[in-house]
Amino acid sequence: MLQIPFIRENKALVISRLEKRNMDASEMVNAVIVLDEERRALQTELDNTLAESNAISKEIGILYKSGQADKANSLKARTTELKDTTKTLNEALNAKVEALNEQLYKIPNVPNETVPAGNSEDDNEEVFREGTIPTLFDGALPHWELAKKYDIIDFELGNKITGAGFPVYKGKGARLQRALIAYFLDKNTAAGYTEYQLPLLVNEASGYGTGQLPDKEGQMYHVTNDNLYLIPTAEVPGTNIFRDVVLNADELPIGITGYTPCFRREAGSYGAHVRGLNRLHQFDKVEILRVEHPDNSYKALDGMVDHVKEILQELKLPYRILRLCGGDLGFTSALTFDFEVFSTAQDRWLEISSVSNFETFQANRLKLRFKNSDGKNELAHTLNGSSLALPRVLAGILENYQTEKGIEIPEVLIPYTGFSIID
Repeated sequence: MLQIPFIRENKALVISRLEKRNMDASEMVNAVIVLDEERRALQTELDNTLAESNAISKEIGILYKSGQADKANSLKARTTELKDTTKTLNEALNAKVEALNEQLYKIPNVPNETVPAGNSEDDNEEVFREGTIPTLFDGALPHWELAKKYDIIDFELGNKITGAGFPVYKGKGARLQRALIAYFLDKNTAAGYTEYQLPLLVNEASGYGTGQLPDKEGQMYHVTNDNLYLIPTAEVPGTNIFRDVVLNADELPIGITGYTPCFRREAGSYGAHVRGLNRLHQFDKVEILRVEHPDNSYKALDGMVDHVKEILQELKLPYRILRLCGGDLGFTSALTFDFEVFSTAQDRWLEISSVSNFETFQANRLKLRFKNSDGKNELAHTLNGSSLALPRVLAGILENYQTEKGIEIPEVLIPYTGFSIID
């Protein structure tokens, strides 16, 4: 969430930048400022009450020692009053802090100044494109028909076992999935990221820490008996490694990577665009996360973008990069670049990665800090990116690499698959 001093000192800027998200945040921002003033007034009153109580307690001790028991006993009545006042003020302060946090949780991150204005994905800004879109032969098929033809993904079996959006990968399809995961992890670790195996369920505090709660509560699978959530991305458990942590400056930067299955309800998703692997409730993804010094985070973001570029260049898939507009920007992000691969058989672009800088937004929720050069605690910056999400990468490979003889395997993956064609 946004820092209160930042909101208070940059009120006009915050409201103006949030207009890029097509929202009028003035009422919420004003509410935060008022609640914070009330909180500070209560805190001052509580501090003064405690100070008076401490002073009287010391005076009572001195009076007893000097044989002035009557005066000491008369002061005890005042300490009882102060204890009652302290209890009342504590309750009022806790309620005010809760109300303030509830208001702060509603305010999204302030977009970076480079984020373009816009209402939806149609207004995103294309900043880079690379690769040649192949010309397919007559009779080329979309990936869901290729999956059936070569018996590598069974959507109907997944529907039988669980429901729509839970495919079953078979034979060379399963081996290609495994190959992609291993290849992505190898690329990430070679780039300096430390590999982690992470829990697939997180507690409520972790959901709040990275901003999935309360914003995306309806999109997460909730295990109600234990109040745990199935992760929508490895970003959630990975970033929460650093919740309530104070790092030394020389520990930065930190980069981690991890493979996890991911789970999203995708409530309300329907239509032709969700066919096959286009949108799933369970899917595999390899993530990269960074904890950075604020001075270096945007350089690190550029490095993450270049890293994903290199993977797609090696896979030889046509792709483009979009700078997301304010209307399409995620709740926690200050700046996001989306990668899209071209699905030749569907004649459309498919999102395969988002690379984002959250600046201090997540770190403030997480209480993730580092000791700066002055020895003071300062909020770090967090970043994350898909490297990569598998379903649509797989869809792009199946469609763009199909031939009349079968589906060829990208050269870089053959050492991982052990075969060069699906036929």
